[in-house]
Amino acid sequence: MYTSKDIPKITTHVLQEMKLRGEKIAMLTAYDYSMAKILDEAGIDVILVGDSASNVMAGHKTTLPITLNEMIYHASSVMRAVNRALVVVDMPFGTYQGNSKEALSSAIRIMKESGANAIKMEGGAEIVESIDRILSAGIPIIGHLGLTPQSINKFGTYVVRATEEKEADKLRKDAKILEQSGCFGIVLEKIPADLASEVTQSVRIPTIGIGAGSGVDGQVLVLHDMLGINQKFSPRFLRRYHNLYEEIRGSVFSYIADVKSVNFPSEREQY
Repeated sequence: MYTSKDIPKITTHVLQEMKLRGEKIAMLTAYDYSMAKILDEAGIDVILVGDSASNVMAGHKTTLPITLNEMIYHASSVMRAVNRALVVVDMPFGTYQGNSKEALSSAIRIMKESGANAIKMEGGAEIVESIDRILSAGIPIIGHLGLTPQSINKFGTYVVRATEEKEADKLRKDAKILEQSGCFGIVLEKIPADLASEVTQSVRIPTIGIGAGSGVDGQVLVLHDMLGINQKFSPRFLRRYHNLYEEIRGSVFSYIADVKSVNFPSEREQY
């Protein structure tokens, strides 16, 4: 039996096949050429050009300030590096809520100007008109339910979502709406593991979890979090695979010391 490693280019169809045969989908964020190239060559299945760039690249406290032009810039940088992974781009806040014509225009700009493979949108029934209009243009969409960071001012907190039955039932219904609309997948963020597993089994499209347990079809993390570049964000679901903050900081200390002591450059490092 073949796996995704045998596929020269990951597509939405490949992700569907992965769900059917039980192969988990690995997804990470990237926002620039250099990191995206590393991820792609390592064999990542999906790269998300997330609006989390607002936090980790620009230093904002939320994802809300990032603009469509900025997302297109990041996505274009990533696309120049990628050969194999499916590249998904977040639709930034304010580019699709409440106006389906503007939503289509925004999605077309992302696809045409960056060359990305798909877009991601937060929400369910509230944005179905925009989803339908974008899908009618042949643009693939992955949905996003649970904790939706673009709605942080409504929630007022980043706590686990859908712990109460009313919200959990809405999430179940929204997942079916996204599937029936034609979305190729759903990101489930920070919801109870049992609910995420239930939703995963109830839909035919892949689910990607972040803080949603192991019963989903794949996982996604923010690259800067899992590499330990960002030290201030430590939710339960985050596994740090490295501590690049300390490694980079130590390297800079060494560089400064070598420059100050005229140890760098050495004779071998001069022309």
